[in-house]
Amino acid sequence: MGAGRLLHLVRTPATSPAPAARPGGHPQPHNHVRLPKTTAAGMRRVAVSCSGSGSGSADEEGMTYKGAGVDIDAGTELVRRIRKMAPGIGGFGGLFPHGDEYLVAGTDGVGTKLKLAFETGIHDTIGIDLVAMSVNDIVTSGAKPLFFLDYFATSRLDVDLAEKVIKGIVDGCQQSNCVLLGGETAEMPDFYQEGEYDLSGFAVGAVKKDKVIDGKNIVEGDVLIGLPSSGVHSNGFSLARRVLERSGLSLTDPLPRNDGVTTTVGEALMAPTVIYVKQVLEIISKGGVKGLAHITGGGFTDNIPRVFPKGLGAKIVTGSWEVLPVFKWLQQVGKIEDAEMLRTFNMGVGMVLVVSKDAADRILAESSPAYRIGEVIQGEGVHYA
Repeated sequence: MGAGRLLHLVRTPATSPAPAARPGGHPQPHNHVRLPKTTAAGMRRVAVSCSGSGSGSADEEGMTYKGAGVDIDAGTELVRRIRKMAPGIGGFGGLFPHGDEYLVAGTDGVGTKLKLAFETGIHDTIGIDLVAMSVNDIVTSGAKPLFFLDYFATSRLDVDLAEKVIKGIVDGCQQSNCVLLGGETAEMPDFYQEGEYDLSGFAVGAVKKDKVIDGKNIVEGDVLIGLPSSGVHSNGFSLARRVLERSGLSLTDPLPRNDGVTTTVGEALMAPTVIYVKQVLEIISKGGVKGLAHITGGGFTDNIPRVFPKGLGAKIVTGSWEVLPVFKWLQQVGKIEDAEMLRTFNMGVGMVLVVSKDAADRILAESSPAYRIGEVIQGEGVHYA
């Protein structure tokens, strides 16, 4: 076969998953989509991952995501145009009617976090990130993930390295109680740089039609609860890597401002994304949850409004949750404005639940650690107090 040879490896199904602990020793924490009753509704999230040149320079004041090469507004415009061709997209997961259930599907990659995997040599957790990005999306509809498929592409197959990556994917599937159903490995000489690879993943789950969470019952005064993240997760790395360049630190240097905990910069940035599936499904099963937002690209500012009915927005009380040291360091070194931080990073909160007032105290008590971060208000968008 020629230079574009594809190595098709449809991997065998994984064994039945078992519960796994959250990385770091902590217990694993157990869309706004309106649907016609007879048609499917889809998802579309733009997660632009750029490593090319941006307009920013290393010595400019106030680094931005756009200056690092990622234009969130351009991504939003693309979604707007796609909606004209495929009405109904825009939620965190795409819903497809199937009997008395919806099948809920999501797809994603891990962006330029891969660049740090190449530089740190940490390949056994990047697969957890890959699974997390899709299953955390589909659980926002109340769906239980059923299975996952992956796509691994490289210029020349390094079997040992690929095994580490797939091991992380298996771990992620175990953490979310879904099956790694299969995947494909593509070996494409001259397409990727030597020693590098790319990843994408696809998850499918299911939820009963009468149990789907779509945000339509959200009202003014409902409470916003944030579940903590482990760090940067898998978004904002084009900016984070520019900040790292400006800092003059190496990935093996201790992370500054780390509250007395010894962690290297590389370890802090590579902390695997929290998989919220078990925790969120347990919370949902007890009632009171009206909407969920997975905080990925676009941060608080762009993701939380996606779950609200028209005319409603969020008041977020800054300082109501723990901002992790890695974000404080990124902001200080990059001289990044608060608004830019809140639109680029998760800031220590990876999943936001919109819950009724009556259920809020119970959910907070049963879901520790969790934060009451704000409430639903009249007027669209996110307002910070």
